[in-house]
Amino acid sequence: MELDRIENLLEKYFEAATSIAEEKELKNYFASSDVAQHLKQYQPIFGYATQAKHEQFKATIPLITKKRSSVVWFSVAASVFVLLSVGLFTFNHYNQPKSNDLGTYEDPEVAFRETRKALAMISEHVNTGIGSMNYLNEYEQTKNKIFK
Repeated sequence: MELDRIENLLEKYFEAATSIAEEKELKNYFASSDVAQHLKQYQPIFGYATQAKHEQFKATIPLITKKRSSVVWFSVAASVFVLLSVGLFTFNHYNQPKSNDLGTYEDPEVAFRETRKALAMISEHVNTGIGSMNYLNEYEQTKNKIFK
């Protein structure tokens, strides 16, 4: 092989303009023992592919097995919990004594006073909510002035 041809192929190789046949020619040249002294620096580039073909991965990879028994026990425990919850709910719901005491008052005057107290308490909370709406109205007016 002519040395000039190899140098031209190297230039084309580093410009990424070589074909596969030209790259094989370069690999064959650098795999031989008669490489020119000033081209020896490129020998590891083309020798890597032949060296990499012979390498093998020899380390062992530990296999971590998933334990399915914990998943099975978890699902069994969850189903037992659901069954117990439903059972306790139905037992307590149907076995409670029935009472007719609904918080009613015998005396209409007492009932009227208690109703007024409850409505006054509700009115206080509603008035507090309406008072805080004034802040929102001020905010809305300011926003409308800024974003015309």
